[in-house]
Amino acid sequence: MRICLVYDCLFPHTVGGAERWYRNLGERLAADGHDVTYLTLRQWERGTDPGVPGVTVRVVGPRMELYAGPGHRRVLPPIVFGAGVLWHLLRHGRRYDVVHTASFPYFSLLAAALARRLWRFHLVVDWHEVWSRSYWREYLGRRKGDIGWLVQHLCIRVPQRAFCFSRLYAERLSGEGLRGEATILPGEYDGPLLPAPVSDPEPVVVFAGRHIPEKQVPAIVPALAQARRRLPGLRALILGDGPERSEVTRAAAEAGLAQAVDVPGFVPTEAVEAAMSRALCMLLPSRREGYGMVVIEAAVHGTPSVVVAAADNAAVELIAEGENGFVAPSPSAEDLAEAILRVHEGGMALRRSTAAWFERNAQRLSLGHSLDVVLDVYDTGVRALRASL
Repeated sequence: MRICLVYDCLFPHTVGGAERWYRNLGERLAADGHDVTYLTLRQWERGTDPGVPGVTVRVVGPRMELYAGPGHRRVLPPIVFGAGVLWHLLRHGRRYDVVHTASFPYFSLLAAALARRLWRFHLVVDWHEVWSRSYWREYLGRRKGDIGWLVQHLCIRVPQRAFCFSRLYAERLSGEGLRGEATILPGEYDGPLLPAPVSDPEPVVVFAGRHIPEKQVPAIVPALAQARRRLPGLRALILGDGPERSEVTRAAAEAGLAQAVDVPGFVPTEAVEAAMSRALCMLLPSRREGYGMVVIEAAVHGTPSVVVAAADNAAVELIAEGENGFVAPSPSAEDLAEAILRVHEGGMALRRSTAAWFERNAQRLSLGHSLDVVLDVYDTGVRALRASL
């Protein structure tokens, strides 16, 4: 099949869950013999290879700063990207059997919907998240938030075959009026399917991700201070970077924990895996997650996770309470500390049960399993289109 993937970012030039998904998806499709084109914005120097084996990467917009302020996306890049996607698909859309796009940043989805009127390719859309109107208003303010929600609503109403990565967002998508069928993809994990040997942990909690308001990374510091009342030697390793990194270091200094909180920024993948393997737990205080890959990546090593119950947090779906971690009722210092201490009390028995949880679920949560579902949807949709011509 001839497949066009559409996303404005490309791993590893930018880092995030969606970037990893499209990079892995493109490489796997190409390895299986499909003709794959990837439309994106430029994030690398001119004249250099973006480096996706077997995939044709087409730049449809210039290099642009995507974020303004603390983790908020700028409006102009999605518009420019949407225009570039529309121009490309108007000229080349006839050569694609399938156009598979991220829902966000929305204008590219609307562009694909317009081009499909001319070329009738099968349109597949990934919905990693679906924001409520109240969350849009919180994110952008009342007026801009209402506009953002309206654009999202227009995208939901586009006839499409939709993929979601959680029950939470599949149900929300249907509730918002999806015109089409939503399929829950079981996973995005692209690593070994057998757990690593389980070892005794060090007294350290690990966070790995972007330091943006939704992740609530600064909440780790007071939680650590609270937990250290019973575990005096407990430390925190907070990996990643973002606009709230300085707030984390400031909070640690003010709490007198500068020596107990390490904030090294982005580190190589091997260093992240090593940190996860020796951590007491993976601590993710985020209130908004479309999936929660880091829970699985920690479980590979038998490392339990602590996540937070929140209306927009799909990561809770990956937690079997008391088996591979715990769900804290809130990001308060008391609730997070209590969950950390429960992990400590669980000891090696909890680490072994976490590894067993991973072994039972790894195949179901794997990229390979999801790819089987994706290819079946592609094939069914393309055959239906051809039959209607």
